[in-house]
Amino acid sequence: MKKVFCFGVLAICMISAFPVFAEDTVAREKTAEQTLDEIFVFATKTEEKRKDIPNSVLSIDHFDISESPALSLGEILGNEPGLDWRSLGDYGGAVESINIRGMSDNGTQVRVNGITLDSPSVGTADLSKVLFNNISTVEVVKGSGSVLFGSGAMGGTINLTTKRPEAEKVSFGASAGFGSQDAYGISAEQGMFMNENFGYYITARHQESDGFRDNSDLDHQDVSMNLVWEKGDILDVSLYADYLDRDYGVPNVEPPEGTRAFTVNGRTLYNDESSNLLSDGADRDAHVVMNLKSSPRDWLAVSLRTDYTRLENDFNNYWYSWAGTIDGLGSTTTNEVLGVEGNLEFTPITNGSLLVGGEYKDFDWKNQGNGLDANGNELPGTGTTAEENLYTSGLYSELQYRPCRYFKGIAGYRYEDHSAFGNEHLTRLAAIFNPTATTVIKSSHGKHFSAPTPNALFWPDDGFTRGNSDLEPETGYHSDITVEQSLLEDRVFLTASYFYWDLDNKIQWGPNSNGIWEPDNLKTFKADGLELGTRFRPSKNIALNFSYTYLDAEEENKAYTVQDYGWPPDFPPNFVYDWVKRKAAYTPENTFKAQATYWHESDLTLSAVVRYTDERSWYRTETDGSYPSTKTVSYILEDYWTVDLKAMKRFHEKWIFSIHANNILDEAYDTYFGTFTDQTSGITSVAGYPGAGASCFVSVGYEY
Repeated sequence: MKKVFCFGVLAICMISAFPVFAEDTVAREKTAEQTLDEIFVFATKTEEKRKDIPNSVLSIDHFDISESPALSLGEILGNEPGLDWRSLGDYGGAVESINIRGMSDNGTQVRVNGITLDSPSVGTADLSKVLFNNISTVEVVKGSGSVLFGSGAMGGTINLTTKRPEAEKVSFGASAGFGSQDAYGISAEQGMFMNENFGYYITARHQESDGFRDNSDLDHQDVSMNLVWEKGDILDVSLYADYLDRDYGVPNVEPPEGTRAFTVNGRTLYNDESSNLLSDGADRDAHVVMNLKSSPRDWLAVSLRTDYTRLENDFNNYWYSWAGTIDGLGSTTTNEVLGVEGNLEFTPITNGSLLVGGEYKDFDWKNQGNGLDANGNELPGTGTTAEENLYTSGLYSELQYRPCRYFKGIAGYRYEDHSAFGNEHLTRLAAIFNPTATTVIKSSHGKHFSAPTPNALFWPDDGFTRGNSDLEPETGYHSDITVEQSLLEDRVFLTASYFYWDLDNKIQWGPNSNGIWEPDNLKTFKADGLELGTRFRPSKNIALNFSYTYLDAEEENKAYTVQDYGWPPDFPPNFVYDWVKRKAAYTPENTFKAQATYWHESDLTLSAVVRYTDERSWYRTETDGSYPSTKTVSYILEDYWTVDLKAMKRFHEKWIFSIHANNILDEAYDTYFGTFTDQTSGITSVAGYPGAGASCFVSVGYEY
């Protein structure tokens, strides 16, 4: 039924659009988009020029998205300095995240039209679920954002603005494509104003892929709708809603070369490509958000947001048991969130403003689990249920004052109250220097925090994992200084940032003294680094972007050993540990990205992206073969290069043909580590989540 609904919306888009005559497409003017006068809406919750924002920021519009070789939001953001795009192996339903400045992915808060996309269950946003074809602009604000945005905005915030109808213009687009791994997709969108004030924009998309290895398939569909009512500065109301429905396989790590398929009672658990051929997952996500904005006076601006989120995840995991059978565990985790936020911006004088606001969220979390047999049938008497209700409220204010053209000061404060751990007091101070019209020096220092998630607090003990209700929130400070320089009439834009952040009580999952995985508060996690970026337009037809990030990240973590008390040894073994400082897990020291785009007068666009990711460390507690001599061992993920290409040609102004070629060098690399146990030999080894090899996707689209 959901597929029928999706295709029905596509049909509505097409039928409603074809009878309408549209103006000729206007080609995009090839000028530098990034300037110090570029307007940002999200960074300070008010409209500000780049030169008036104390953070390092970046903006990506739908033209950038259409011209990029990227096929997902994560890939696009991964081209920017300080942003590390990570995927749990490049398969259909793989989780994608953005880590900003080396901080864990729970330090990146992602929003769409102001509503938070981060899952309350795990505290992170999965970018693979973002509705990619309805994005109008992407704004990224690096550095602590907890004063304005609350929990999770520690490394930075990302806001996605969806497409809106444009006055006196009918918009329509449709595309279809196919590619490697039996992948194909169709999408459609249409928007217009029905009368002088009311308009709509709707999108729909369907994707399928077999994936590049066994059990890495994806079946995905999503729809969105944006209704707007515009009355100029007096009133702007928008109602946005979306729905996502997808099913995917979970192949886990790739077994070592030469692994033979393992079958029990006719069910194959793994083969030489995938360590799990039975595990799978499904997501059913819905968001609704209403935004109201008004400027009734020159000195007053009002905004109000109300939103509702429902996220449902089904996950079925299978393994080989000691009894010689394939056992499974199925879980359904549901999150429902109700939120409301309002703020007032006062501008009593032309060079000063005061923003005051408040936010309230109510969370309902529920987890249901059941034992499964090898065929996915629930086992009687194995069901568990856990439910919790949480709430959080925040009051915030931010004062901005520019006494002269050369200086601006900013001070902010937030009081946060959380039902699980109490309250937090957050502050931020920032300064902006404008020595010339083309030079900006920014400095910011602020406190950040991230609340424990319901999964971490309340996950029921299933014999493998359990929550920890005694967790404390992660807290710390983030400081940075940024220099931005525009040259040659904005044909060259340079940016350089130095940053330092620290984190206390970092929450991390690991084995307890009984071998059960549970979260715990660690001691410290900190990093400092340097970001360098440049955008250069040597001519109107060529754009070159380069970025480099150096990162020195260190975590204070537990290094385990087993205490030998003689023979026979204790069972379960008595784990003991020391606190050690070490290089942060999965954090590359050096990353480099380059992108080149060429526009030809024949409406041909060529683009290429090159990425380099340095080696990364990983740590695992294991035995060295002489039980009970067990210790924490480090592993290295090798560095790698990838190259992506795209060619896009417009025909007859409205038809678009494009070819995406990803990882054209067929680079072999791993994104994360895990373990694999060969049931035939009984040997457990470390294995990687592999990235995909070379692939191609061809599409044809129509738009006006």
